[in-house]
Amino acid sequence: VQLVESGGGLVHSGGSLRLSCAASGFTVSTYDMSWYRQAPGKERELVAFIFRSGGGTHYLDSVKGRFTISRDNVKNTVSLQMNGLKSEDTARYYCKVSVNWSDYWGQGTQVTVSS
Repeated sequence: VQLVESGGGLVHSGGSLRLSCAASGFTVSTYDMSWYRQAPGKERELVAFIFRSGGGTHYLDSVKGRFTISRDNVKNTVSLQMNGLKSEDTARYYCKVSVNWSDYWGQGTQVTVSS
């Protein structure tokens, strides 16, 4: 199982970024997938979650209406579209999957929002 995130960068407040998580060793359509983030000095927090069955989603309250998680079963990727970015969204963003009772994380991608 391997996860590789990309798409982070520096953006002005109000801007947009699209993060991508490329998966290998498993099929994203058959597992729940999630995005987490961790800011310096803070705990890692769940940002967005997509269920394997039905594609239902769940979001951190502070990103609702601004972030959208989605899955591309052909490319075997999971994306996080982030609009209306705020300085408090600055963090390292990680993709996560649980396979056979083990958690797998990518290396993360840095998102920095300047005010």
